[in-house]
Amino acid sequence: MNPGKGPGPASAGPLFDRLALAVRVATAVVLAALVIIVCTEAFLRGVANVSLDYVEELTGYFVVTLTFFGAALALRASALFRVSFLFDAMPAPARRWLSRVFIAGALFVCAILAWRSTDLVLSSFSRGKFAPTELHTPLWIPQLIMPVGFVLLGVFLIEQWLLSARATKAGE
Repeated sequence: MNPGKGPGPASAGPLFDRLALAVRVATAVVLAALVIIVCTEAFLRGVANVSLDYVEELTGYFVVTLTFFGAALALRASALFRVSFLFDAMPAPARRWLSRVFIAGALFVCAILAWRSTDLVLSSFSRGKFAPTELHTPLWIPQLIMPVGFVLLGVFLIEQWLLSARATKAGE
């Protein structure tokens, strides 16, 4: 909870709040676009027996985007899956220590995955690779979702680290 701000995830500051808002808006736009193109495809198939050849490609890109952005927002809201009954049974200092170990490990993994997926994007861009599909999408565009997603996860992991440090200073 944000003290004095009503329900919502804990916040380490307005920068994180603005980033989370931007991610929520982008996620909503992508979800709306996904619903529109899938419903349009279903309608056209049912009524006119016509199929839009690019729908499968776009839905794949949109689902990957929703997965990364949704994971970042779930992390921020502390809604990712964990075995809470074990975690909650630990004493507070052990929980704080274990949380920091998890955050540090997750940050390390996100940094490596962001770096390697950025290499993939740059390679596809420099080689001029295109998807062998109807849209002939330059591959670097949908691949860019991966490093952006890992960076978002990393930013919200840093926020969790800051919140953990504040809780320790406050004696929680």
